[in-house]
Amino acid sequence: MTGETRPLAAGLDYVDLNFLGTPGIIATAVLQGSAGVALIDPGPATTLESLRASLARKGIKISDVSQVLLTHIHLDHAGVTGTLIRENPEIEVFVHERGAAHMVDPVKLIASATRLYGEADMERLWGEFLPVPARNIRPLSGGETIRVSGRDIEVAYTPGHASHHVSYFDPASRVAFVGDTAGIRRDSPYVMPPTPPPDIDLEQWRESEDRILAWHPDTLFLTHFGPLHGAPVQFQQLRENIESWSRLVRRLIADATLSEEQRQATFVEDALRELRRAVGGQEAEQYGRAGRLDYSWQGLSRYWRKRGHRGTTEETQ
Repeated sequence: MTGETRPLAAGLDYVDLNFLGTPGIIATAVLQGSAGVALIDPGPATTLESLRASLARKGIKISDVSQVLLTHIHLDHAGVTGTLIRENPEIEVFVHERGAAHMVDPVKLIASATRLYGEADMERLWGEFLPVPARNIRPLSGGETIRVSGRDIEVAYTPGHASHHVSYFDPASRVAFVGDTAGIRRDSPYVMPPTPPPDIDLEQWRESEDRILAWHPDTLFLTHFGPLHGAPVQFQQLRENIESWSRLVRRLIADATLSEEQRQATFVEDALRELRRAVGGQEAEQYGRAGRLDYSWQGLSRYWRKRGHRGTTEETQ
């Protein structure tokens, strides 16, 4: 995979943010029209200069950006937003209402991310996360149609990966911008589930899949990474891999002879072996940059422990 990209359709394009110097990890969609430029998931602050340079090659400056659409507020998707607004205070930010307050006051979000990534890695991976002024926020609940760069864009509430996740659909091109809801897929047939803590919900995820498929999209646009065709097959593969991981997670949770560290290590070892078998060792490493397996264990184990507490350990069919 190279850092080169091709337009999705007239007025729709995307750029590779070359996260940590690696292509094919984080993609930002670019919508361009007479009404201005919009970015979907502009990425973390550590990739700002890559974003700036990639837009410049398309004749776009940060001052040309009028709107930012966030699928959700995780740092790899939304971290640079406040920095962009510091440079261009007129940018509107569309985000689900559950995430809006954390964009305005990111203290809790940053604290949660720091617990996950550790103090040392926060700056290296993500850089600064500046607050977004409340006046710039356009909260969404799902079901809206918003005007973006001269296009009517439909919004759906698509939780599962995150409780504040939304997806966007452009009926004119039939492209659905789905963030992490359709999983992680690079230049291979393997679809890796992104299941970090704290609010993975597999029942809601399945409902979100149905909402996206109801659009009958020709193309899914994944933040990790880029456009692909065949939405039903993509979601089927994602579902199968989530179910496979869930069986492993439940088995490890039930094994009282293992410590929590051993459970996580076993999950990572087994999932990595499966990934290497599917895509090869070098490509498996790149998948791991887009979604860490230890975090996937933490999210799924949290989910299944909560399910067990409610008296059921059966997966949604």
